Amino acid sequence: MNTRPLWAGALLALAAQAAVAAVGADEAKKLGTTLTATGAERAGSADKSIPEYTGGLTTPPAGYEKGSGLRPDPFAADKPLFAITAQNLAQYESKLTEGTKELLKKYPTMRVDVYPSHRSMAFPKYVIDNTVKNATAVKTTDDGLGLEGTYAGIPFPIPKTGHEVMWNHLLRYTGQSYYTQYDSINVDSSGKAVLATTGQIHMDYPYYDPKRTGVSADNDIYFRTKIAYTAPARRAGEALLAQDYINPMKNGRRAWQYLPGQRRVKLAPDIAYDTPNPGAAGASTYDDAWVFNGAMDRYDFKLVGKKEMLVPYNTFKLVYAKDPYAVTTPNHLNPDFVRWEAHRVWVVEATLKADKRHIYAKRTFYVDEDSWIAVASDEYDARGQLYRAGFVYTNPSYEVPAPASMGQSFHDFTTNGYNITGLMGAYNVGLKYTDPLSATAWSPDALAGSGVR
Repeated sequence: MNTRPLWAGALLALAAQAAVAAVGADEAKKLGTTLTATGAERAGSADKSIPEYTGGLTTPPAGYEKGSGLRPDPFAADKPLFAITAQNLAQYESKLTEGTKELLKKYPTMRVDVYPSHRSMAFPKYVIDNTVKNATAVKTTDDGLGLEGTYAGIPFPIPKTGHEVMWNHLLRYTGQSYYTQYDSINVDSSGKAVLATTGQIHMDYPYYDPKRTGVSADNDIYFRTKIAYTAPARRAGEALLAQDYINPMKNGRRAWQYLPGQRRVKLAPDIAYDTPNPGAAGASTYDDAWVFNGAMDRYDFKLVGKKEMLVPYNTFKLVYAKDPYAVTTPNHLNPDFVRWEAHRVWVVEATLKADKRHIYAKRTFYVDEDSWIAVASDEYDARGQLYRAGFVYTNPSYEVPAPASMGQSFHDFTTNGYNITGLMGAYNVGLKYTDPLSATAWSPDALAGSGVR
């Protein structure tokens, strides 16, 4: 018996499992024509609620001070088109996430104010050029958990799998390096709002170094963050450093903590997956940040498709609010501060693998087609019950240009509490785009200095 064809077939199957090919040259020609250069549908929606994409917002509005991290709302004059409440929910529920619907059903004071849609997200030329190159070059490896062949752009502008959409989110462009000071507030079931943390955070994406011309390697860091907590008193002086790699299966997340009481920096391997985030009073896990972050190895990711939905968008009023406590009300955010718009999102379902553990048995992610930012999520427990919901409050940093995604909220339907983080308006810093910190500043040893009080 000639077994050579069988071996050849097995080898081909293994090769397909090891590295899933990018799209062909003919399909890639859609970029810049029917699709934008980063993969969104250029045309508007049939009902005109979603406009045609015309390049995004790249001109600052009147009142913007050059070099400032505080950005005036270019759409402040817009008025809501309509409002959704529990009373008219049935009319709109097909366009709402399960978490949004639950907020409306459960809390009579919840309201969704829907404004005219603005496709405001824009990118620097080098990101656009590299995204077009990536379309025919990038492959996933390790069953979708790693990448190869990726330039400094969106890796999969024409995605075919759930993993590819999630990689686009993980490697979304929000600027190469930036800094802010922000408040995180917890609201309990009684409606009491308490400061969870005030933080000074540096975010850096070495992946998006404009001088980088080659493709990323397995051991390249694509994202790193350093946070120094300054309030409340019980957390002042704490500091955290974390970094993620292009192939987390070969180079897992590295994280370190500095705790003033111990006066030393220590490795913190638990700052990942479903470890509860202490700053959110149990309303979220570490991998809930930005709706999802970190390695994808605990779930199977299924691409459901693209859908027109109502999601938070262009939320300048919220993230730059001068009084962070004004945005909180019992059970949910103050509806007066949240702007909702119609946009197309990629829907991805994540189902927990049989041999893995996580407090969420299933998660649904909603990824904005224009920015590749995951703007919302639904989380389910082992019984299949809706457990939590997350939202990211995006707005463009029009002068860079870059999408921004600092504002985030996490709602726990079992405790009726929630956390809102990334509120920057109380400080004069805003969101400042900076030169990357030195390699020394990203060392664990430097963490002690940033956290000393």
